[in-house]
Amino acid sequence: MMEANRKWRHPGGKLRELGAQALTNAELLAILISSGIKGKPAEEIAEEVLERFGSLPEMANVPLERFLEIKGLSDVKIIRIAAAFEIARRLSREALSGKEE
Repeated sequence: MMEANRKWRHPGGKLRELGAQALTNAELLAILISSGIKGKPAEEIAEEVLERFGSLPEMANVPLERFLEIKGLSDVKIIRIAAAFEIARRLSREALSGKEE
């Protein structure tokens, strides 16, 4: 049996065990960020991103260069985040139009 207050080393384990819907926005973002830097884990970087830019919809409209202002976000990590937002936009568009592009 799984403990109710189990701690995971990375949110990926939590997603695997409980499903994506159980994760906070910061935990989902931390999965995209993947690894942190010395003294700053991915979860902390994700929280800083959300504090700086607000909600996920606000974040989706921020120019990519602004993400470089956050220590611990490299080009690769920012590109991953941008790709995830584009996938979300396309899914949303397809759901609204009822067809695949």
